[in-house]
Amino acid sequence: MRLAPLCIATLALAACTTTPAPSSPADGISRAALNQRVYVDGPYVTPLEVLEDSRCPMNARCVWAGRTRLSVRIDLGSRSEVREIASDAPIQIADGTLSLVEVQPERMAGAQPEVPQPYRFGFAFAGGF
Repeated sequence: MRLAPLCIATLALAACTTTPAPSSPADGISRAALNQRVYVDGPYVTPLEVLEDSRCPMNARCVWAGRTRLSVRIDLGSRSEVREIASDAPIQIADGTLSLVEVQPERMAGAQPEVPQPYRFGFAFAGGF
């Protein structure tokens, strides 16, 4: 069989390829739940704890939009650190800026859902040039 050497060579070459870097989402926002590690176009970010959620409910009028503050673990290569990030204050990470750009679910005034929905957070990283 002539195909056997070709198959073996193809498998050998496939084993030598490197693992590609994680891909970024099309909209540039990487989303994660609490304790879920996500790649954010450079660093890996893990939301650990909600420290504050004072967002204005979407069906209310507020003088202040409010904010969300999180404790997050940031992994950059062999270095890891726990930092605080807020939806109104991006933080400097290495050679760029990490922002908390999205918090779900939206808050609603009035009746609360019978089963609370888990948080999802959207992060964006600008920099690394």
